[in-house]
Amino acid sequence: MADPILRPATTDDVESIADLFHRGWHDAHPGKVPDGLTERRTREAFGDRVARRVAETNETTVAEVDGAVAGFIMIDGDEVEQVYVDRAFRGSGVAAVLLTAAERQVAAGGHRLAWLAVVVGNDRAQAFYRRQGWVDEGDLPYPVTALGETFISPCRRFTKRVG
Repeated sequence: MADPILRPATTDDVESIADLFHRGWHDAHPGKVPDGLTERRTREAFGDRVARRVAETNETTVAEVDGAVAGFIMIDGDEVEQVYVDRAFRGSGVAAVLLTAAERQVAAGGHRLAWLAVVVGNDRAQAFYRRQGWVDEGDLPYPVTALGETFISPCRRFTKRVG
């Protein structure tokens, strides 16, 4: 596998990111989030969300490997809002490269502390963040809006000094 190339997401990436986001979210969240949220997390909803984020901000970065989107991050201020890697690239180091880029972006935005939310029960993700030097700060009731309805998702807040 070639080393990942990091670059800002473009509108040409929206479909690939949305597909990856939809698959990745459904790999990790069903049974761990409030009733009603999973069925609202449709492929169309992810497509709309990604299209808005890519069009409105420059805070979505993709990792490209051999011409394919292998993963992506979304940053919102001091929050590392999304970190997703395609199943085919899990365990390849792409996630660590993306997370390091996210940390740099948060620091470049003038923040000293980055944070992210991990749904309770996503043990694989929590273990990954710990290995990368992130600290579990405890419970975080995280509001999630999907198709006009807000849910409170049980999460853990992870932080890391970046600046």
